Amino acid sequence: MKRRIPLRKRLLVRLLFVSALIAVCSVAATAWLAVTTTTRALKEEQGQDLAADNSILAQLSGYAAAHPDWSGVQRTVRDLARTTGRRIALTNADRTLVADSAPRGTPLPPRPAATVDPLRTDTYTDTGTQLSGIDPRVVGPYRVTAKERVRLDALAAKRRQCYGRFGIETTVVRIPSGRPVLSSPDGTDTSYAAEQCADGQLNTPTPTEEKALADLTDLARPCLKQAGLDFGGPLFLTFDPSAKDPQGGRYLVAKFPKVSDSKAAGQAAQSCVLSARRIQLEPYVAPVAELFLGIGDQTPSRFDMSTGNKAKVVGAAGLVLAVTVAVTAVVAVRLVRPLRALTEAAQQPPELHVRVPVTTRDETGILAEAFNDLTERRERLEAQRKAMVSDIAHELRSPLTNIRGWLEVVRDGVVDPDPALLASLHEESLVLQRIIDDLQDLAAADAGTLRLHREPLHAGDLLDQVAAAHRVAADAAGVALRTEADDTAWLDADPVRMRQALGNLVSNALRHTPADGTVTLAARRDGEEIVLTVTDTGTGIAPEDLPHVFDRFWRAEKSRSRRTGGSGLGLPIVRHLVAAHGGTAEAASEPGAGAAFTLRLPAAPDPMDA
Repeated sequence: MKRRIPLRKRLLVRLLFVSALIAVCSVAATAWLAVTTTTRALKEEQGQDLAADNSILAQLSGYAAAHPDWSGVQRTVRDLARTTGRRIALTNADRTLVADSAPRGTPLPPRPAATVDPLRTDTYTDTGTQLSGIDPRVVGPYRVTAKERVRLDALAAKRRQCYGRFGIETTVVRIPSGRPVLSSPDGTDTSYAAEQCADGQLNTPTPTEEKALADLTDLARPCLKQAGLDFGGPLFLTFDPSAKDPQGGRYLVAKFPKVSDSKAAGQAAQSCVLSARRIQLEPYVAPVAELFLGIGDQTPSRFDMSTGNKAKVVGAAGLVLAVTVAVTAVVAVRLVRPLRALTEAAQQPPELHVRVPVTTRDETGILAEAFNDLTERRERLEAQRKAMVSDIAHELRSPLTNIRGWLEVVRDGVVDPDPALLASLHEESLVLQRIIDDLQDLAAADAGTLRLHREPLHAGDLLDQVAAAHRVAADAAGVALRTEADDTAWLDADPVRMRQALGNLVSNALRHTPADGTVTLAARRDGEEIVLTVTDTGTGIAPEDLPHVFDRFWRAEKSRSRRTGGSGLGLPIVRHLVAAHGGTAEAASEPGAGAAFTLRLPAAPDPMDA
């Protein structure tokens, strides 16, 4: 009786549920992403994302740095609005409108986007960012005159030629004050050239700059005196036009009194100079202004989804859900159909060995192929089991029949129990015992219970022992038995089991080698392996029989005569014994040229070297 699967556990229902859940989650995620993206876009349009509008702030800061008021900024604001498509408005701190690109009367956005103050915000040094400090474009009284610029240009050209003589390429860069400075590629070592080319003129302040520095000294002295850094003499200030520190690094205090904390004194001096610079430059810059940014001439309202839009979203979500469920149902039915076929095939009686058709190349098709392969292996194993039972019965029947027959004739008084008869019966019992021992060894190997008693074993000694045990049989068959061994070939193996494995190979070789033939046992070291070979000069093995030599109860003689062949268990035992030692067994042969059996086993270190 087939077991009925509950509805909630059926694959089709699970697939439909999972697909519906995925569809709902995807629709919800898409809607959330759309709302979030739209809201973020509106916020960016409102000017709340300051990073996207730094270019506008930088240009307006540059205007403020170069003009003492905002009287002419309306044109600049209008040009920026036309270029960027944004609404731009500037107001004083009290929200008095200074300039606006929108028509008069248009309300301002709720919050300012930034504050335009070049004395405290630097938008010039690092493009796209806002640094604290004085904008370098605020020049004020430090702007050099035209006559001074001509002189400085000549000095810069001379300095550049001097650098060129040392193989250093430099360019002349003009800073906002009009002073030229030399710039070299990053990583260029200019220390030696600077020392040779220094003339003390290019970086020396001009008369205009000296006057501005003197005013700056007077403005900084009260702060320095309050900080305890005024030593009573004249205060020297040095001008460094190449410095890039926005925190007033272009104007440095040359020296100050020795105090206990020189680092703190340096910071205090820099703070005093920075404050003095702001006081000095304040008349030259436009007043602080608030910057407002918007979308065109309109102030955007907060994003809100209308009823119609909500209906559209719900309708789209429902449509996506319906399509997802329909597609999943079709796919699930196609997926379940081969699984049902596999279930029906698996429920058939085992002796039928039913197979299923493979109609797809996906995971289900692979499963069907695996099921068919399993069925084929099961069929082969069943055939091998039946053949093995038949072979075992055949092998045991012959000696038992002989023993029973002779015992019956002795019991009936037909034959006297003379020594020859007893010897024959004993030989048959030994054959029977050997078959039982072989079967027991194979059973132990299959169950993984084959015991090994490992010990250091010299391969040469092992071959000599096997050869000595089969010397009588070899002489009786007229076959020469030879051994060849490498002195460095050592094994960590069970000597009894290895003699058994090699003995089976030698017995098999002697049985198939004619008189005047040769059986050779050899051992050699091959890297981390020991290679043991048993070769003969017999009739060899046919190519079609070679893959089956290690199968149980297999013999090349189809008549299964024990006169020319053994029980068919010797070679399978060899393979299992070698595998238990971590090695492999191989057979090679050419018809009429003999056969060679090769055993590869892990090598062991020479115990004499320990």
